[in-house]
Amino acid sequence: MGQVSGTRWAHGCELLEYRYGPDLLPGRADGGPAGMWRYRALLPVDPGPIHYPVPVGGTPLLALPGLRAVTGVPELFVKDETRGPSASNKDRATALVLEGGLRTGADTITTASTGNAAVATALGAAAVALRSVIFVSTGCRPDKVGLMRAAGAQVFALADGYSAAVELSRAAAREFGWLDRNTGVNPYTTEAKKTVALEIWEQLRRQPPDVVVAPVGDGPTLAGLAKGFDELLACGGIERLPRLIGVQAANCQPLVRAWAGADGSATSGAPGDPASGATTIADGIAVTRPTAGALALDAVRRTGGAMVAVPDDALSAAGATLLRYGGLGSEPAGAAGLAGLVAALAGGLVDRAERVVVMLTGRELAAGPTPVPEPAAPVIEPDLDAVRAALADHPRN
Repeated sequence: MGQVSGTRWAHGCELLEYRYGPDLLPGRADGGPAGMWRYRALLPVDPGPIHYPVPVGGTPLLALPGLRAVTGVPELFVKDETRGPSASNKDRATALVLEGGLRTGADTITTASTGNAAVATALGAAAVALRSVIFVSTGCRPDKVGLMRAAGAQVFALADGYSAAVELSRAAAREFGWLDRNTGVNPYTTEAKKTVALEIWEQLRRQPPDVVVAPVGDGPTLAGLAKGFDELLACGGIERLPRLIGVQAANCQPLVRAWAGADGSATSGAPGDPASGATTIADGIAVTRPTAGALALDAVRRTGGAMVAVPDDALSAAGATLLRYGGLGSEPAGAAGLAGLVAALAGGLVDRAERVVVMLTGRELAAGPTPVPEPAAPVIEPDLDAVRAALADHPRN
């Protein structure tokens, strides 16, 4: 206890250190801040009031009798991360990045995304009156682009795909001094996601589950879960780590291939391009070159877990099962956790007698009764001069 521990994140962009000990964990009767800020002693947030105004975190851990019966897992729980403002697990990362930005006087936040992270960024920026500039692939779903624009984001599309969108977003952040929220690149995105593990621990009466199953795209969700449980261990809150099982779509499974030793290049840290051979209904995890792939695979290895791939029909079936037996809406990527559990049970990776937590990471979100702006985002070239011209030609609405 009390040791200093540092972790260097993807691209070596920052070293975050904490002095671990039981005093950093909230007490059983602690009536402190709600949601993810309950764990601020383990977050890179300086003392003082929290400025981010929208509640984030504190999502329920659901024991659903119908789902337990149909899966044959009597101690199955669903961690429902769809209860936040953007209906996805991207809200935690957005909140922590914006909280840091508000404390340093940022006026613009940028990210590239396959969809959900950009929607969360647009909504979060609107909540704190910051400008958001978002870069997507031309293959990004029009309804999600429309939702970003309805929240006031300036959205630009690149024909070169997600990889080019990430590179341009990061270059623009450096050039114009914008806040960089890119997943797996900004370490705060993983720091925020570790609070899911801390919540699960408290919701299970300060005990770890045996297994956590989660969808994996870029990798920070799995890496964040691992870091949360690692820190619980370092603080004396738990005596063992749960096994982590990552789930990818069969049509886009770079980390599953890397796990099996077929393609080590999948962990290189280069951002992915969903348009490059990835044809899956699970657009939220359709990333061919995950930014935090090495961290995700390390989390799986260290915990004795596994990586599994599931076909699109299994993703659709999992979504239908969540609705029919749990009353929970989901998008295909969000339902990948349940589809992965079914595959893991069939493959002998999980025993039905174990205590299992499945992550539900996203559901569809409509813009509401107000008209959605024309969803087509302007297509630009992947260079900073094109960004300057686009910002001048398409001012914030």
